[in-house]
Amino acid sequence: MKKIKILSNSPRQTMRIAKRVAAHLEKSDIIGLFGELGSGKTVFTKGLARGLGIKKAEVKSPSFILIRAYCGGRLCLYHFDLYRLEGPAEISALGYEEYFFAEGACVIEWADRLRFLLPAEYLKVKIEIRGRQKRALIFSGRGERYQRLISKLR
Repeated sequence: MKKIKILSNSPRQTMRIAKRVAAHLEKSDIIGLFGELGSGKTVFTKGLARGLGIKKAEVKSPSFILIRAYCGGRLCLYHFDLYRLEGPAEISALGYEEYFFAEGACVIEWADRLRFLLPAEYLKVKIEIRGRQKRALIFSGRGERYQRLISKLR
């Protein structure tokens, strides 16, 4: 499995990295975000939205709504935040799989909460805190499609 690590020195740089990822997204793509609280998962999601040309809505963490849809760009972006959920049973009740096969791309904060419900193929983005504003973004592709996507980020 290919991996690539990109260091970011600021939230602005994290957003630029996410914009590069967005340039290669296709419908039904799934991005799983992993990282501790405050690592920059929502910042990364904002960069994806901007990279897709979504300008109308301000991307916010959907912690209390769980799923937000942002459209108006090249693709819709379905933004999940699973922080408050305790496990797969609660997630199943959301009808999450409809979004996985919709016309847009999905980004899932706290993707580890999906456990066995996480699809076999997706782009994994682990964000590690390396300092006050510094982050390490570690990309790994689960499946051929996402392996190719990682190759494009080099």
